[in-house]
Amino acid sequence: MTYLRYWRAMIICAFTGGIGYYFWLLFLIVSVALGFHFYITQLDQGLIVTNLSDHVSWGAYIANFTFLVGVAAAAVLLVTPTYVFNYKDTKQVVLIGELMAVSAIVMCLLFIIVDLGRPDRFLHILPYFGRLNFPTSILAWDVVVLNGYLLLNLHIPGYLLYKRYLGEEPTLRYYLPLVFISIFWAISIHTVTAFLYTGLGGRPFWNTAILAPRFLVSAFAAGPALLSIVFLIIDRLTDLEVPPSVFQLLKRLFKIFLPINSFLLGCELFKEFYTNSVHVASAQYLFFGLDGAHMLVPYIWGSIAMTVTAMIIIFTPALAKIEELYILACLFAFVGIWVEKGMGLIVPGFIPSPSGAIVEYTPSLAETMISYGIWAFGALTFTLFAKVAIAILTGKLRAQRTGG
Repeated sequence: MTYLRYWRAMIICAFTGGIGYYFWLLFLIVSVALGFHFYITQLDQGLIVTNLSDHVSWGAYIANFTFLVGVAAAAVLLVTPTYVFNYKDTKQVVLIGELMAVSAIVMCLLFIIVDLGRPDRFLHILPYFGRLNFPTSILAWDVVVLNGYLLLNLHIPGYLLYKRYLGEEPTLRYYLPLVFISIFWAISIHTVTAFLYTGLGGRPFWNTAILAPRFLVSAFAAGPALLSIVFLIIDRLTDLEVPPSVFQLLKRLFKIFLPINSFLLGCELFKEFYTNSVHVASAQYLFFGLDGAHMLVPYIWGSIAMTVTAMIIIFTPALAKIEELYILACLFAFVGIWVEKGMGLIVPGFIPSPSGAIVEYTPSLAETMISYGIWAFGALTFTLFAKVAIAILTGKLRAQRTGG
């Protein structure tokens, strides 16, 4: 009965708030419905409503999936100082970071589902219906690590919040071993995703040994940027006080990993352009255009401009102290890395094709709206999770004790 009352209290709490909160929920729900409308159209007409083709078979869906895997992995930046180094200040917000990882993984899975065209194709990897081909398939590894990471991040904050709701001390053996597993698991989800691309020998643009480190470093740069924005909103609009030291920690991590991400990109550019081998064609298309085709050139240079602007702000003390400019730097870095890891990585791998054909790709209206709907669903999921978690952490939502 206590558990049922807990679920009832959570649901009521998640959908209770002020007028601004209701408008935010309404906006997200309408956005999800709009994306779902376009998805129904895609289900009815097939992937023909997208701009994907035999030449460019991965586009906006896989680009968003790749980026969001990094967002999910970034939760380890709060988990490690909290549970390994016993950093007390991050204990106030670590559960929020883990719930963000849950929302990101849910979005990852949704992007995979819409990219399949027909959801029933997912049955091909389930026992009795098909074959997962584990452990020989890298794709099978990706399925395992993503779903495993989702379960870990559902259990750990779920258990800790439930015990906080009851006013009881959590039992270490029920969550702490899983915390340490989740730290290594967070690294694995992005590493395996990188191996998916690196292992495709017919796509030389992805055949680089530093792709996995690039994925991890970019995640550890975009993660603090997003967390800084989210925690600032929480600190301003809710009763949960985020310690200033948490913002300082995120800022230090941001200042470390954003330049490293740019350095690794520079290493890739040197390898591509200095050797000037036949495999430079994809990079040539991405950065300067190829044979009159230059669809992605504004994307990648816009990404670089935003990243450089973000670094100028965070490494200039007078500018970094201005909160509005720092948040702008976080936004620029987040969007810049999203473009770099998305359109700037996935699409150029297909252009030119192995036969030398240049078929350009830009997302169709359906792809754009479906992607928008999935992002809105992730924001809705995180909003509801965070609303309940904040209520429990601040003591507003707890089990009623009856005297006897």
